[in-house]
Amino acid sequence: MLSHDTESSPSSLDLRSLSHEELLALVTELGWPSFRAKQVEDWLWKHHVSSFDEMSNVPAALRKQLAERGTLGGVSEVARQVSNDGSRKYLVEYADGTRAECVGMPTRNRLAVCVSTQAGCRMGCVFCATGMGGFSRSLTATEMFDQVTHVADDFQTRVSSVVMMGQGEPFNNYDNVLAALRMLNSPNGAGIGARHLTVSTCGIVPMIRRFAKEPEQFTLAVSLHSAVQATRNQLMPGVRKYSLGRLHEVMEKYVEKTGRRPTYEYALIGGVNDNANELDALCDFTRGTLAHVNLIQLNDLEGSKLKPSTTEKAELFVRALASVGVEATIRNSRGADIDAACGQLSQKHK
Repeated sequence: MLSHDTESSPSSLDLRSLSHEELLALVTELGWPSFRAKQVEDWLWKHHVSSFDEMSNVPAALRKQLAERGTLGGVSEVARQVSNDGSRKYLVEYADGTRAECVGMPTRNRLAVCVSTQAGCRMGCVFCATGMGGFSRSLTATEMFDQVTHVADDFQTRVSSVVMMGQGEPFNNYDNVLAALRMLNSPNGAGIGARHLTVSTCGIVPMIRRFAKEPEQFTLAVSLHSAVQATRNQLMPGVRKYSLGRLHEVMEKYVEKTGRRPTYEYALIGGVNDNANELDALCDFTRGTLAHVNLIQLNDLEGSKLKPSTTEKAELFVRALASVGVEATIRNSRGADIDAACGQLSQKHK
């Protein structure tokens, strides 16, 4: 069975937390032939059923036995908002009352989902709304998977990519996040290609080192936001103990080990990290690396004194990074009008 974080609290057995072998063992223990396990799996992963009664080709006696042993998980939708750009933000609730947010972002015939890995966050980044609401607990792998299926069902389309960039620090919930990625990647789960599954971390160095050793081709993004140590300490106090020097070293080893191109996320904040000194430091930090830099003009947060930088500054950063051989793009934030953009998730709905 999945190893859950101690902060992940659901106590009843979620049948989807069982591997194929574990579900097969359970069905056999209950006195049924092995092919029944595959039938149950199809209902769990392909049809996303919320009730055992929906498993129409599974004998009623087996459905009753399974219901006595565990649950099907799932979420209930508390609130839903639709952005002018077509994005949809959802506040979902789990069986124990814990709530989290996720976002669906359609682009032509593709659908990306931004998933929360924790209910709240402990990192304390000053430009992010999530941490202001406190921390409840880490989410289980199936709870993350449920966010994706909920969005897919609402859009009535297949999810093509997932980013673990919602509420929480994914690498503070490593085992469950990795299990969720594997569920999403599995042909028996969502069947999403590994390179279309991205984890974003504030820079938890030991977990980046561990992530580099995983066999799958999952994608890594690192929230950088400044390559000046004093500025980064101010903006991101939760990773103060992981110096930029250590981060640079582990990212070099990550690229060497995996051959994959990581992304650095950089939210441009007016008068804070958008000056010439910050730009020079960012060029020095990324020069000669395989990394791509995603520049984000800070999204407004209610009550915050921090303001976004200008488009002109963002374009200057792109040109300067290009001059040292580093590819950079200005990200188009989705869902800002419904507080669904980067750094805005706070469980506050209008």
